[in-house]
Amino acid sequence: MKRLSLMAGLLAASVATASAQFSNDELKVVVLTDMSSSYSDTSGKGSVVAAELAIEDFGDSIGGVPITLISSDHQNRADAGALQARELIDTVGADVFVDISNSAVSLAVQEIAREADKAVLHVGSATAALYGESCSPTGALWLYDTYALAQGLGRAIIAEGGDSWFFITADYAFGKAMEDSMTAIIDEAGGQVMGSVRHPVNNADYSSFLLQAQASGAKVVGLANASGDTVNSLKQAGEFGLTEAGQKLAALIFYIQSARSVGPELAQGLQFLTGYYWDRDDASRDFAQRFAERMGGGMPSQAHAGIYSATLHYLRAAAAAQSDSGATVLAKMKELPVDDFFAPGAMLREDGRLMNDLFLVEVKTPAEVTQSWDLLKVVRQVPAEEIIRPLDQGNCPYVQ
Repeated sequence: MKRLSLMAGLLAASVATASAQFSNDELKVVVLTDMSSSYSDTSGKGSVVAAELAIEDFGDSIGGVPITLISSDHQNRADAGALQARELIDTVGADVFVDISNSAVSLAVQEIAREADKAVLHVGSATAALYGESCSPTGALWLYDTYALAQGLGRAIIAEGGDSWFFITADYAFGKAMEDSMTAIIDEAGGQVMGSVRHPVNNADYSSFLLQAQASGAKVVGLANASGDTVNSLKQAGEFGLTEAGQKLAALIFYIQSARSVGPELAQGLQFLTGYYWDRDDASRDFAQRFAERMGGGMPSQAHAGIYSATLHYLRAAAAAQSDSGATVLAKMKELPVDDFFAPGAMLREDGRLMNDLFLVEVKTPAEVTQSWDLLKVVRQVPAEEIIRPLDQGNCPYVQ
């Protein structure tokens, strides 16, 4: 396996003669992600390592066609991500984009990849539009989505009496879609949204937003943001004493890295949905150990585990199809069951949604924690069929 940075890849790019099945006689996998901003702890370098491990487990070539791994930083900007995707396709010959980790960037790259017949495997991005009205025959959504998170977590909290909400929402595609999905669930259950505010990505000061949440009198403050923004929100909510005053905090996307940053003192009892937890079973622990050794410490996030799975399944499908055409490989990915620790036996649906279960987990109390990453306990496994939007409700234009 060869690995290039974006800059090195663009400088070294040259026009090569295309083979009958694999363009440029090479298969180029691009990890397009946040390497330097608020989501870099749950994606970033770890996303690249996860893809490396998948390529190593598959093998560094397909019938003599070498596999190259390229990493690129979209800086959480849709315009930058779109520009990089076009450059990587036109100049380097990129074949598949993996991760993304930003819904606005994913929506832009999905369209570019569809037009160029390139595959895009969204892992850390969450907008349900990616397998709905903005779906693509060359795209797949691998981990969570706004509809599934709202169904799984929203209904659980409402069932426990959390029927009035105030949202603190990241002002981009994911945050808006998450708030909309949650609002639909709350309305359906007879609850009420007491208000909402929106903040930019990488926000530092949440004091004014938290004061509005307190003043609303809502039983639940829903954090429709992610990673560093969620960590800052939770820490400042602790300083403001929201939970002590009787309000419940709901992190609509949460990661083990966030739980560790916040600490069990503030995060204890917080429930969230995840596609992976490193200490759930032997296979999960084996991957975590390999990942930690390569990273020099730290456990993989659910996105890192999903990137490994998506990359490995893509490579197996490309080998079976003997092609790097996005539409051809995605069609083969939908024929073959996934075979790994992350999604054993799961199938990729016609609209590009991976039908894989999620897990409802809870942050442990400080007394329950035995070591630095022993932070979560699995409450129950949530079947994909219970929470992922039905195929006939997504309005995907490519579904017959």
